[in-house]
Amino acid sequence: MLIGPGDLSDPDVVAFLEAHVAQLRSMGPPESTHVLDLAGLQAPGMSFYTAYDAGELVGCAALKDLGDGHAELKSMRTAPDRVREGIAQRLLVHVLDEARASGFSRVSLETGSYAFFHPAHGLYLAHGFVECDPFGCYRPDPLSTFMTREL
Repeated sequence: MLIGPGDLSDPDVVAFLEAHVAQLRSMGPPESTHVLDLAGLQAPGMSFYTAYDAGELVGCAALKDLGDGHAELKSMRTAPDRVREGIAQRLLVHVLDEARASGFSRVSLETGSYAFFHPAHGLYLAHGFVECDPFGCYRPDPLSTFMTREL
């Protein structure tokens, strides 16, 4: 598997992200859906990563610079037909290594609180994340789970 900087102009990447946005927006109300679209991922302070297996795009993740050594994990996605193969774990480890190398001292995330996201919660807990209060521009929301970890 190859994990590295992603090309947000690649049509396969764009389609992968559009499917991600559509899926998450179908799960909850707009005010509780904090997924970034393509324009959001192209904003200043964003780093975007893709995972390829034998030339097939199988995952992505991003880091958003929140300032003061704090980054937010965004857009974690595994291809739906490739879940439970360790792709998300490998992506997460890569992104945390990148965050550390970029000088970040903390990484936080927001994810859904309903059953679909429970496997992600387990992954994040296994990698040292703990639940926390909302951070950045987020507000308390029963449909969101907030997590953080020091690097």
